[in-house]
Amino acid sequence: MTDPLVEEARQRRLETRPTPTEDPAALDRTDPERHIAEAAEAYRNWGRWGDDDRLGTLNFIGDAERARAAALVRRGASFSLSQPFDMDGPQLGWRRRTNPVHTMLDTGLDAAAGLQGFPHGIGGADDVIAMPLQCSTQWDGLGHIFDRGIAWNGRPAGEVVTSSGDQVTGIEHAASAIVGRGVLLDLGRFLRPEGGELPDGYAISTAELEACIEAQGATSAVGRGDLVLVRTGRYARALREGWNGYAGGPSAGLSFTTAGWLHRTEIAAIATDTWGFEVRPNEFDESFQPLHQIVIPNMGLTIGEMWNLEALAADCAADSVYEFLLVAPPLPITGAVGSPVNPIALK
Repeated sequence: MTDPLVEEARQRRLETRPTPTEDPAALDRTDPERHIAEAAEAYRNWGRWGDDDRLGTLNFIGDAERARAAALVRRGASFSLSQPFDMDGPQLGWRRRTNPVHTMLDTGLDAAAGLQGFPHGIGGADDVIAMPLQCSTQWDGLGHIFDRGIAWNGRPAGEVVTSSGDQVTGIEHAASAIVGRGVLLDLGRFLRPEGGELPDGYAISTAELEACIEAQGATSAVGRGDLVLVRTGRYARALREGWNGYAGGPSAGLSFTTAGWLHRTEIAAIATDTWGFEVRPNEFDESFQPLHQIVIPNMGLTIGEMWNLEALAADCAADSVYEFLLVAPPLPITGAVGSPVNPIALK
């Protein structure tokens, strides 16, 4: 719940804030620091939900929002939005990210050989998996990205995330929060109807997000508490051609200039079918994921990446219904700054 006095002060600050451009063509590619500083100041939500907040924009989802979202389930159709968690994944070792390694601890062969030590003929199989938490379909937690040494809600990064993990905004705090109305914005089909896939390096603008919503119709309206999914078609190409730089390489994605739209729509979270959520290469000559730097530590927005939106997108295109119940809780891994997830969309 937002404190009315805090909200009043925030609104006064918004009236005098800088107004960053929402036109990608107006960005000065040589001056990322100015653009990042302006956007951070303009779209900062620090203190909005109190000094001890752990959820950021996930606070926009309440019981009423979840109840309304549950009513969207009419057919009972269920779609898993996860990539497979196996060794044939996209990771190439950047930042020591590897694909999941699945190992059997006990097998049917062990049982048949009588090696398990169980009585009266019972046998079983057990297994273990080793994986970075952000190597496949996942959520970025609020402790994942810092802005000039500061974490979400204005806290010093070194006091938030230590060698023991995220001491304040660990992903476990969101374990029951990410259930609500999902909305698919299929920018791939909207902007490239002939193939349904955007080219690498394509920066999706605010105007294009809004035009896609209008074209898809009323079920695509985006507002407070929604969980927005953006399909570019990049994962579809990976399925067809192989990974070919999917992890960390060029891709279509959101323009840095969409930060204002992400802020004023008051969405709870956003996820894409790409490795990095924002356009790559980034829109400044020397930068790395500048939109992350705004939306996670300043806005408090939870981001999902590497989601498989293909089956859901085909169904939405077929019935022209782009809203659904989305159930996508992270694993409650204490102190983690991200989590794998198997999101389920129900229509």
